[in-house]
Amino acid sequence: MRILTVAVLLGLCCSCTKNNNATDAPDVVSVVIKDLPGDTAARMGTGGSMSFKTVYFNLDSGKAVTITDADKATTKWDLAFTGPYNSEVYVNYGGYQYNPGYGGPGKGAVLQIEKPYQEVTTAPSDADFSKTTLTKIGWESGSNGGWFFYSMDNHIAVPIKNRTFVIRTATGKYAKLELLNVYKGNPPVVTDLYWPSPYLNFRYFIQADGSRSLRTQ
Repeated sequence: MRILTVAVLLGLCCSCTKNNNATDAPDVVSVVIKDLPGDTAARMGTGGSMSFKTVYFNLDSGKAVTITDADKATTKWDLAFTGPYNSEVYVNYGGYQYNPGYGGPGKGAVLQIEKPYQEVTTAPSDADFSKTTLTKIGWESGSNGGWFFYSMDNHIAVPIKNRTFVIRTATGKYAKLELLNVYKGNPPVVTDLYWPSPYLNFRYFIQADGSRSLRTQ
């Protein structure tokens, strides 16, 4: 079982633009988040910590949000970035005991789509969302729900190309999400374990009118 989680951090900041990643075709409706700081005090590797504080994110506002224990079981957040490098992402779903929003009203669900971001134009049916067993987006280990490859030898996360995640948000809207990187500057290649991280880079489109249309071109 996999889930999506986003952690709480003090001093969070994010940069939102109306452009796609530089390598992609122009897109005037997606939100691009560049170098959103995760728990930059935590470290991986020999002698490092595996415990990274969660970062929570609200898709409607396009901002990271501070979530207290009392706020977890609410619809104030949509994504929770948890785990090593804040790379494991939960959607806000109140019906799963290991979800940060457990016991709350969150309607979140997520499906993995093997298509480039721009080619995902319609959200699946609620029946498809209800059948999903995907509970977290994270490390690709040969099963559904991975957005990056990770080596225990070099402790470097490598994003998977052309994989998109379609989300039902905490309040029941539909969105698509592409997770781009956990390293500062969204570098095409990382060879240094000590490259500044985690700095979350991702883009998404949320359909404000509640429909299933996710077309961004």
